[in-house]
Amino acid sequence: MSGFASLRLALSAAFLGALLYSPLAAAQSAAAPAQSAVTLGPSGLPLPRFVSLKSGRVNSRVGPGANYSVDWMYLKAGLPMEVVQEFDTWRRVRDADGSEGWINQSLLSGRRTAIIAPWQRGKGAQINLMKSPDKDARVVAIVEPGVMGTIKSCDGQWCEMTLDGHTGWLAQAAVWGAYPGERVKD
Repeated sequence: MSGFASLRLALSAAFLGALLYSPLAAAQSAAAPAQSAVTLGPSGLPLPRFVSLKSGRVNSRVGPGANYSVDWMYLKAGLPMEVVQEFDTWRRVRDADGSEGWINQSLLSGRRTAIIAPWQRGKGAQINLMKSPDKDARVVAIVEPGVMGTIKSCDGQWCEMTLDGHTGWLAQAAVWGAYPGERVKD
């Protein structure tokens, strides 16, 4: 092998090594496990995920099928639910209080809704709905914990929501219906 070829080979190896071990490559490989950590259910959709109820009368069953007994009936269309498991056309869901049951997928919608700070219900807390996604923005409305609204978007820190005709921004940490850091587009 000529001196020039061995020099070219050595430089190629050094370049490849620098490329593979650069901070950017290290950051991308560190981010890769987080992206691949998303679990997909049999439907091809991520688990867990948030959905909402389509109807004002939805039975929650003790098992994934119409022959299982009804454990609970939800009476509020648009109520947010967290899908935690899938079996055929049935979805195991969890509500904001932590109760779980099975609901047929035909009664669930991808429309994103949320309950505001349900963990603060009955504690006298009030949440400010802001004009813009900034803690120092003007207050549009004062919301009691447990109020339900529609998510328009979330940027990972703030969610733009419509609550009883008022549209504004809430800290995403005060929303049960979007995961911390999750981005949502309506």
